[in-house]
Formats: sequence, C-alpha cells, structure tokens
Amino acid sequence: MKLILASTSPFRKAILEKLDIEFDTVSPKTDETPLDNETPQQLVERLSIAKAKAVADKVSDALIIGSDQVSVINGEIIGKPHTHENAVKQLKNASGKTVTFYTGLCLYNSSTNQYQSEVVPFNVVFRSLNNQQIENYLIKEEPYNCAGSFKSEALGIVLFERLEGEDPNTLMGLPLIRLVKMLEKENFSIL
Repeated sequence: MKLILASTSPFRKAILEKLDIEFDTVSPKTDETPLDNETPQQLVERLSIAKAKAVADKVSDALIIGSDQVSVINGEIIGKPHTHENAVKQLKNASGKTVTFYTGLCLYNSSTNQYQSEVVPFNVVFRSLNNQQIENYLIKEEPYNCAGSFKSEALGIVLFERLEGEDPNTLMGLPLIRLVKMLEKENFSIL
C-alpha cells in the first residue's frame, strides 16, 4: 500500500522523512473552523480524521496520515500570530507558564475505510521572559506563521525551561512514535 501524508506542511513532511520511507503529500482541503463547545482535544481529533478522509476520497489502496495541532494556554487555543504585535502578546502570555500542545493523529486505510486515531499531548514550560528577550527573539526568528510564536526546532528552544512529552516530534506536529505503532497495526513495517 502506498503511504500518503494529508498535509502540505513542510514541517510535517520533514518529520515524516526521518523514517526514510516513500510517501506522497496531498492537500486535504478541510474546513478547520472549531465547532461550538468543542474542546481542543476534540478539535484536533476531528480535524486529523477529516483531513485523512478528505484525501481518502481521492485515492484507493492507501494508508493516509492526517494530523492537526493546537496550542493551549490557560484553557484557550493559541493560533499563529501573523504579526509582530500579536507574537509579543503571545510570548508575554506564555512567559513563566506551561503551554500544552495537542496533536491529533489519524491513520486511515482507504481500502477498508477503517482508521486509528489518537490525541497526543506535549507540554512546553516557558522561562520567565523579559520584554527585551521577547523582542530579540522575534527579530531573529520571525515566527509569525507558527502557533504560539516560536520555532522549537530552532532558536525557540532558548525560551523554554523544559519540555515534557514522549516524542519531541509531537511538538513539531507529527508524533512519530505513535505513528509507527499505527503503521505496524496495518502491517506496514518501517524496518
């Protein structure tokens, strides 16, 4: 069976390339608007399944990986800042606090129309940051298209006190440890 990543994210593609397996990427084209009263965990699970199913409608005999991620602080979803001003606010809000990332992961078998789905949490504990540190970071990194206003795989690591989770790939959007287990249940071996 062929393997398809239901994403055009360069970050997710780079993570999946670590497994040294062949795969294609297909844009899932899904509405990512949260539903009323939907928890962050429900949102990412629903969207990861929806992304995989959207691609499954276009291809047969494939294992399709869907993934979605949100970051949460004080119970509120934090999106991409898009502007310097918003990034400053996000990092000030995160300073000295724990930000939880929820990553929805779905592996959909388009031959059987069966899927596996999980929500994988990952915590980032931020250092107490002063205004100058925040400004210096934003000037150097410009993380305006990254949820939470940082890139953990780059200079963003200096913002943290510690990381808490089973798989650092989860923080970047694709929990490989869980994905490998899902693939093995589908008799798709990496090694």
